[in-house]
Amino acid sequence: MSTKDLDAAGITDPALRVAYERCRELHSGHGKTYYLATLLLPRAKRPHVWALYGFARYADEFVDSLVDPDPLALVRWGDEFLDRLEPDPTRPAGVDPRTDAVGAAMEHTMRRWGIPRAHVEAFLESMRMDITETGYPTYADLERYMYGSAAVIGLQMLPVLEPTTPEAAPRARALGEAFQMSNFIRDVGEDLKRGRVYLPQEDMALFGVSTADLAAGQVTLPVRRLLQFEIERTRALYAYAEPGIDMLDPTSRDCMRTAFELYGGILGAVERADYQVLTQRVSVSMPRRLSVAGPGLVRAFRARSRAGRSQDATEAPAAVEATDEVRTPGPGRGA
Repeated sequence: MSTKDLDAAGITDPALRVAYERCRELHSGHGKTYYLATLLLPRAKRPHVWALYGFARYADEFVDSLVDPDPLALVRWGDEFLDRLEPDPTRPAGVDPRTDAVGAAMEHTMRRWGIPRAHVEAFLESMRMDITETGYPTYADLERYMYGSAAVIGLQMLPVLEPTTPEAAPRARALGEAFQMSNFIRDVGEDLKRGRVYLPQEDMALFGVSTADLAAGQVTLPVRRLLQFEIERTRALYAYAEPGIDMLDPTSRDCMRTAFELYGGILGAVERADYQVLTQRVSVSMPRRLSVAGPGLVRAFRARSRAGRSQDATEAPAAVEATDEVRTPGPGRGA
């Protein structure tokens, strides 16, 4: 499948094609909900989404791996990547795909779509926060973290999705935050294993919930009310972000509509599981995923046909597995 996508994107360099394939493997293996949604994009756009997701996931794993975290490697790799973006007559230009496949694909995508370096700097800064920060006193503090870990993922995606108005930018930022808040709510128990709590401490205090209460694994009435509060806040983010989908090129809308509905579905899945997120991981069922994605595939094909790109046929997503490990929108922790 990736060969035709890379051809459509005009990516011909053999080493760079291998780099993009590495990003595709990261995306399909760890971000199955979002990967499913990106099958609704034109072929020429898909590899660039793989690069954005692969970069975020690769960085995130340095600090989020439960088996072999390596925070110092994150700092070293991130600094080396940013350094390679700067022109230097004393060395070959760009990131070498033979030594940093993920970085090479990311750099190529950044140049192709004009993605600002500042977005990547903000993302890496938030990833570094995960090395030392274990909690966030206020929602405003969490928002500062989410700007780099989620909002800028939405902003990185935006050029690829081809917005039709500048107003799409704040909607994309909000959608990145909504995706991440959905993950934070779903992953409370899993994040506790990493020594972190992303629910704001001021919210926990409001409902009389401590970190010890969460670690006890019992969904008490105060815990349930806390989660209900965070779900309501996150749905408000989705409501603000939704009009932004129609501010994108028609060939991008079905991808983002599908991602919107599937990620938003995480909140409903948490409610149906009676908020049991402390000792288990809830997910949107595969039948539900396919019921959302299937009609989107038809609409996406029609949109590309109207745009003169009917050769961009999309494969059926039946092989996508039922689990999901999206930490960024995209998002790493977003996206």
